[in-house]
Amino acid sequence: MTWVMTSKQQFYLHDDESLLDGLLRTGHEVNYQCREGYCGSCRVKRIASSHTVDYPFEPLAMIDEDEILPCCCRVQGVIHINHEPIVK
Repeated sequence: MTWVMTSKQQFYLHDDESLLDGLLRTGHEVNYQCREGYCGSCRVKRIASSHTVDYPFEPLAMIDEDEILPCCCRVQGVIHINHEPIVK
């Protein structure tokens, strides 16, 4: 089970639920468009995580080391993120 911690609340992801879907299900406002790692509009800051965040495929959107794309990343364990939109 994956636990997600934000400034707004703590929740768990359902089986096979993306981080983006979990954030939307729990009432977080997250910008998104493509859901496939192309546009980068869903990027959020990863503050800490108990496991490595990985991707089933290399996303095309440019992200910094402390950023993740909740639409397509895979998370496990516990992850703490800042879900506020990142303006680039």
